[in-house]
Amino acid sequence: MSTQNSLSPSATLLIEVFTEELPPKSLRRLGDAFSDGIYSALQAAGLLSKTSVAIPYATPRRLAVQITDVLSQAPDYPVREKLLPSSIAFDVNGKPSAPLQKKLASLGYADIDFSTLEKAGEGKNEALYLNVIAKGAALEQTAQQVLEQTLSKLPIAKMMHYQVLQKNGELADVEFARPVHRIIALHGKDILNISALGIDASNQTEGHRFLATGAITIASADQYESDLTAKAKVLPSFKKRRDFIQSALLRAAATDLVLMPDSLLDEVTALVEWPAIYECHFDQEFLEVPQECLILTMQTNQKYFALTDQQGKLRNRFLIVSNIETDKPEAIISGNERVVRPRLSDARFFFQQDQKRPLASRVADLGKVVYHNQLGNQLDRTKRVQGIAIGIAKALSADETLASRAAEIAKTDLLTDMVGEFPELQGIMGGYYATHDGENAEVVSACSEHYMPRFAGDTLPKTQTGTILAIADKLETLVGIWGVGLAPTGDKDPYALRRHALGVCRLLLEKNLPLNLPDLIELARKQFPQKDVQEKAKAEDIYGFVIDRLRAYLRDQSVAGKPFTTEEIDAVLSQSPSQLNDLIDRLTALREFNALAEAAQLAAANKRISNILKKNATAIPATCSSKLLQVPAEIALHQALENITPALNSAYEKRRFVDLLKTLVALSAPIDEFFADVMVMDPNPELRDNRLALLQQLHQKMNLIADLGKLA
Repeated sequence: MSTQNSLSPSATLLIEVFTEELPPKSLRRLGDAFSDGIYSALQAAGLLSKTSVAIPYATPRRLAVQITDVLSQAPDYPVREKLLPSSIAFDVNGKPSAPLQKKLASLGYADIDFSTLEKAGEGKNEALYLNVIAKGAALEQTAQQVLEQTLSKLPIAKMMHYQVLQKNGELADVEFARPVHRIIALHGKDILNISALGIDASNQTEGHRFLATGAITIASADQYESDLTAKAKVLPSFKKRRDFIQSALLRAAATDLVLMPDSLLDEVTALVEWPAIYECHFDQEFLEVPQECLILTMQTNQKYFALTDQQGKLRNRFLIVSNIETDKPEAIISGNERVVRPRLSDARFFFQQDQKRPLASRVADLGKVVYHNQLGNQLDRTKRVQGIAIGIAKALSADETLASRAAEIAKTDLLTDMVGEFPELQGIMGGYYATHDGENAEVVSACSEHYMPRFAGDTLPKTQTGTILAIADKLETLVGIWGVGLAPTGDKDPYALRRHALGVCRLLLEKNLPLNLPDLIELARKQFPQKDVQEKAKAEDIYGFVIDRLRAYLRDQSVAGKPFTTEEIDAVLSQSPSQLNDLIDRLTALREFNALAEAAQLAAANKRISNILKKNATAIPATCSSKLLQVPAEIALHQALENITPALNSAYEKRRFVDLLKTLVALSAPIDEFFADVMVMDPNPELRDNRLALLQQLHQKMNLIADLGKLA
């Protein structure tokens, strides 16, 4: 062991914790947290330089970090700290008081010369300050604290409790994700005299469980990765190991496509230290089963990588990532082929058994499946979704019979053996079984499409019936869950209502559906007989929630590569639009309008008008009387508004929003003249109210598609 004085002034630091196999689904996150925790703490202690870089390592049996340019001793630094008010710091004789002495002792300066303390401030605000040059942190002591602190804060879902034999022969209770066997702490070539979890640090670790034997000595912190790779058959970098696996899979797939979702790649990377790729096969007959079932069972149960041809059709060969590299992999290949067969046989059995009973015959059984204790069972929910779907179909002049049938059977695949085994296949299997039952093609598609979009960026339904059912399903969830008091709060959204709200927005907007959103929400509310739901699921609250999701969605949209601004989005959404399908057109028109020379003046005028109307909202007549107009400027403005109103109305009806906004330019000069020459708040109440009525009519016409005042 080294002492602090013998350490190099600046060198690479290596800290490794060697354990039993760590949870694979958490390994990447654990590795990053371990590296970030140690790096951040050392940086805060002043032990890192501007060029210091942290390299994280994570394998199935180790967490490690290598940090370059780490100081053995942090530089000294000045400290100025307020101690106490002068009135408290000294007694009546001018001697240091007990509180002052106690305060200095707590800071480690009990023996300081009191004459060095500084007085600052005046009168009652005068206080005593400590001014010293503090000793910089020492690496060895700091590393001890940092390691303990980092290990205690790792995102470990479930701790394992075990005992470690101490040097004195006694057993110590320890808790960590998995039992720890070794700890490395090297600064350059020097071993730091630290310990954690009952283990003293050394310069030794262990390599691959089968391809390397005995302890591996790491000569210096800089040689960690090269020593493990050359001597221990371990690729310690999670990222490099993952990249190696991905490249090797692509090479092995040759002309085929390899299905490698990120979650599976991460998990497999966390299971191996020295990856090797081998090709396996399963019997051709299993391809009769829907390929989604086969792919999911290979990925979920066996961590295999399925292959498809260029058209996406599943092949009967697959790739495995082994932790054993060998020239004779026959036993590994045959073993994996033997293991996957019963899994695929189970999938085939479930598929065949499920087809023996039509989906329609399972509808009544939905009544046995609880949906929510305050909202009834899945059959109750199905009837609610059915009512909403029929209402939407009617509004769109779509086939109500197809919408009703799709809603009736869409959830029945939840009762099948296949979905019971693989919940991820709900909807997908419904489509296969509906096809087998001879259902209408639109109904078949709706069975799987009604879950779309499942996540941000997911595809939307292709069929009209699927679109209708998707909206109905999401609205039922929104209103029902909101109605039982489970609206999202903070980060908590257990029923994914934010995702459902965003899905409704996307379906209405991207599918260009001329549906009234408040009417849809009210349609959904009517399906719930529960009084509590009716009271809590207020339409205006749910509408506001959906619009908030829409606001976030619109921020990600753009025209010609330029995102919409917050002001543009606020201008459109502040009008509380009932239909969402034309919002992109409105925003696009608003942007084009904003480029006009008169836009700023019209926006400012609109804002001024809004403020006037807000202050006098209760006194405004419904219409403006031309007989009461006296000043030429107000007559001119009224006439200009009358002249362009037919064009405005026509453009609005035909959704020619750019033309509508450009037509407003004709009002620019008359509005300026009006505010220059006309006193709106005339002492004569009749004239005042008539002018307010004129401004109100003007305001309505200017804000047909957006609140232009938001652009001011």
